[in-house]
Amino acid sequence: MSLQETWAALEASPVGDFVASSAWAFPLVESLHVISIVTVLGTVAIMDLRLLGLTSGGWAVTQVSRDTLRWTWLGFACAVVTGSTLFVSKAHIYAIEPYFLWKLALMGVAALNMLYLHTHAWKRVGEWDTSRQIPNAVKIAGLVSLTCWVIIIFCGRFIGFTLGHYE
Repeated sequence: MSLQETWAALEASPVGDFVASSAWAFPLVESLHVISIVTVLGTVAIMDLRLLGLTSGGWAVTQVSRDTLRWTWLGFACAVVTGSTLFVSKAHIYAIEPYFLWKLALMGVAALNMLYLHTHAWKRVGEWDTSRQIPNAVKIAGLVSLTCWVIIIFCGRFIGFTLGHYE
């Protein structure tokens, strides 16, 4: 099965057809997607600004992580579900939309950055957990993360204005 056939099959699925043809389903799912993304960006920003040493200096990094991480993952899970639902409604268009592809690529960069942070710099978090002196590698990871997520938001907004222009 070719990619075009796969996209067509997704669009013809009950979910894809319902979201694409319903007067209220797409706007509702899109609104839930935006709420989910705002949750992700907000919690990521709190954590990344702490990693950059710009805020919450009186709080341990591990405490900020504990307080935000569950909300980040909940928001991300909801964003994946709602984003996937939106995707299946117009798969053949999203699949070639440059801003959508950039959004996915940047989420991959953000994931790799998080993986690096947690497999390398986080191993020594006890040394800088409560310090205002954050290691440069941690600051760079925070900056990369925050930058990726802000650009992901911009890409998401541009999708709404350019969807279908690249067909």
